[in-house]
Amino acid sequence: MRPVVLFPLFRPVTALPGLGPRLGKLVEKLAGPQVVDLLWHLPSGVIDRRYAPKIAEAPNGRIATMTVRIDSHAAPHNSRHPYKVRCTDETGVLELIYFHVKGDWLERQMPVGATVVVSGKVEWFHDTPQITHPDAVVPLESKDEIEAVEPVYPMTAGLPAKTLRKAVRAMLTDVPELPEWQDAAWRSRNGWPTWHESIRRAHTPEDEADLAPTNPIRRRLAYDELLSNQLALTLVRMQQRRLSGRVIQGDGRLRAKVAAALPFSLTKSQAGSLEEIYEDMAAERRMLRLLQGDVGSGKTVVALMAMLNAVEAGHQAALMAPTEILARQHAESLAPLCKAAGVDLALLTGRDKGKARQAVLDRLASGELPLLVGTHALFQEDVAFKDLALAVIDEQHRFGVHQRLQLSAKGRAVDVLVMTATPIPRTLTLTAYGDMDVSRLTEKPAGRKPIQTVTVALDRLEEVVHGIHRKVQEGARVYWVCPLVDESEQTDLAAATERHAFLRATFGDRVGLVHGKMRGPDKDAVMAAFQAGTLDVLVATTVIEVGVNVPEATVMVIEHAERFGLAQLHQLRGRVGRGEKPSSCLLMFDPQLTETARARLKTMRDTEDGFVIAEEDLRLRGAGEVLGTRQSGLPEFRMADLAVHGDLLAAARDDAKLIVDRDPDLAGERGQSLRTLLYLFERDAAAKTLRSG
Repeated sequence: MRPVVLFPLFRPVTALPGLGPRLGKLVEKLAGPQVVDLLWHLPSGVIDRRYAPKIAEAPNGRIATMTVRIDSHAAPHNSRHPYKVRCTDETGVLELIYFHVKGDWLERQMPVGATVVVSGKVEWFHDTPQITHPDAVVPLESKDEIEAVEPVYPMTAGLPAKTLRKAVRAMLTDVPELPEWQDAAWRSRNGWPTWHESIRRAHTPEDEADLAPTNPIRRRLAYDELLSNQLALTLVRMQQRRLSGRVIQGDGRLRAKVAAALPFSLTKSQAGSLEEIYEDMAAERRMLRLLQGDVGSGKTVVALMAMLNAVEAGHQAALMAPTEILARQHAESLAPLCKAAGVDLALLTGRDKGKARQAVLDRLASGELPLLVGTHALFQEDVAFKDLALAVIDEQHRFGVHQRLQLSAKGRAVDVLVMTATPIPRTLTLTAYGDMDVSRLTEKPAGRKPIQTVTVALDRLEEVVHGIHRKVQEGARVYWVCPLVDESEQTDLAAATERHAFLRATFGDRVGLVHGKMRGPDKDAVMAAFQAGTLDVLVATTVIEVGVNVPEATVMVIEHAERFGLAQLHQLRGRVGRGEKPSSCLLMFDPQLTETARARLKTMRDTEDGFVIAEEDLRLRGAGEVLGTRQSGLPEFRMADLAVHGDLLAAARDDAKLIVDRDPDLAGERGQSLRTLLYLFERDAAAKTLRSG
């Protein structure tokens, strides 16, 4: 159960003063539905109103707070002209300027002869200082109402900043004192204040330095968030370990046949990863392992060997891919190897219907079919295995954790191997997959040729088309990827359709088009034509990013490459360079480049190492962007920035491991405080895995 001390933080934001149903909706859009979400919504700037000069000394362009006397009001005859309030002190005259004033509210707020305190940005106009629409005007006796240092929050349209600040102030008075969950020696070494003090000071910064992610207050809060993430993962992992697995050890006969049929021998890292996998499968506990390998590093072969290990021991294995194209391709590339081993393999996708589908299901349920490749269709209720022992999941970040569990629930104590071709920086691996063991494939298989990468400005389009035409006459096949214009698929489609029409002028009907809006069968037909060589050029949106395999394709053109993330560019480039011939990748860019875009294109030119690229991507874009957090099931951090707080992540991981080793049920004094931490950051699921205590 959530500790009672946290109840005030888990009320709806509308419980705060000034936030009714309408403004509450805007705060929910900005930060989240509960008071605790507003707690993590930290200021991004400050306005310092402590500077209080006399009128004559107020410099141009600076925010100043001045005590003045109201001398007169001048209302304009024409509503388009400004309304002016003349103020004075012993050194000079200040004008307050207002536009579109209705009624007499200004005269009531500032009666002639009154002394007021006014704050805002001073601008000198013809030797007279002016403040246009002052931020604050209050009677002298109420001057304490003006905040000396005002926090500036990230905002959303329609929500007054003043209302948000008032709500945050009210929230801070309700923030409970919580028991300290950090290790005392570690906290004092870092010079960090208590959590309560940190959260209060984070919302009341004194100057710009207080906003820096390296500031001790911000670092303390980032560490709390990272510790909650690492502790949750460690607990889930411990829970997984407690679930008994079963020993799976094949005799190697099928794997030997596949090894003999392979045109190359396994790389060192493939062999090493297989050792780790076999060891996991032979252990009493369940395997949960992540296999990371760059485009073309040979993950599929590793997966097949692991699956055959299960089949040799008399069990079944399944491989699940996120898209139909990818599932079909896996089935096609594995078929000859399975044939060499004399093992049956079937494919099951959402498109399979009727008798053919039923025949696969019957053979699966009877145990006659040892290997199955499929899409989400494997989750469906009528899909029953006789004895599923290993589930392999490809491109894990396209699936949620719950889907991983759904598939492993299709058997008894199922071992799970997760694969990704998106090289993930080490820090992200820790936060997203900390509940798994990790194997990495670092070499490319023998025979892979390097890909020559060049950048070309978009205004040289005609030249590029001529060059491509020459290549096609020499027998090359070409991918032409059109940009993500913006979030709307309509415009992506327009860009691709337009480019398709333009290229047809040169290449005639040997140009195909695929995009996300097409029906599956139509998309497959175009892909098949490109694979078979009846099309020379394939114009596509990013649907071809993952796993399409056409060894004859040797040229990749990416238009508006500056609009793609590094990881995506790397994935797209990996579609070529899969055959005997040298390949090239042309990154076409808009000459008006930002510095970040320029750095991305340079990285692509400099290296083909996916892991180097992933680290650089993290540095340039921040964690949320790298895998597209929204889709990836990656935790979203509100206060921790992995590009800045990588050292804190490593410390949090070690701390979490130590905590769980010493007090696995979080029953001790620090353990109880850590339970509060888990609930504070809504890692309830992990807290619930603990035996209630």
